Amino acid sequence: MAFIQPKPLADYPWYLRWFFRRQARKYGKTLSPSWLWGRFPGHFGGMLLMLGLFQRKRFPVDTALRSLVSARVAQLNGCAFCVDLNAYNLLRASGSADKAAAVAHWRESDLYSGLERAALDYAEAMTDTRRRVAPAQFDALRRHLDEDGIVGLTAWIAFQNLSAKFNAALGAEENGLCQLPASAPPPKG
Repeated sequence: MAFIQPKPLADYPWYLRWFFRRQARKYGKTLSPSWLWGRFPGHFGGMLLMLGLFQRKRFPVDTALRSLVSARVAQLNGCAFCVDLNAYNLLRASGSADKAAAVAHWRESDLYSGLERAALDYAEAMTDTRRRVAPAQFDALRRHLDEDGIVGLTAWIAFQNLSAKFNAALGAEENGLCQLPASAPPPKG
């Protein structure tokens, strides 16, 4: 349960009420972080604008890779909402329920490509505040991405950390978009 409950719908600006209705049509209900971010409409608008820029076709990191690293960042930050949403997005982008279910055990799995492994390792280093990104992690990314791709991936992971930390701290609830086992065992092979 979220620590902060939604305000009455009429207390949100008209354009956010329109956004909430649109989101409910897409997902079956308004997503819990929207009610929280909606308390600061300008900031919420800025977040949505940035999200839209990340989702443009010209962005150098594709949807499937963004969703994969987002799911791992969400797990590391303890954001159940983000795990739910990003597993849903990963399933839609890649069609792989196995990848979504096994992301916590990606090091032991052969489901992930070299690029995905390099990106997940990099995302973990960025998310764990006790660590620093190592030169070897950059070298691994450079085998798969150009410099714009690395900067884009870095920006996306930073954005996801902001979102996941915000949602986890306020107890944003998952919305049941993607029902995966909470703690899947490491995959075999």
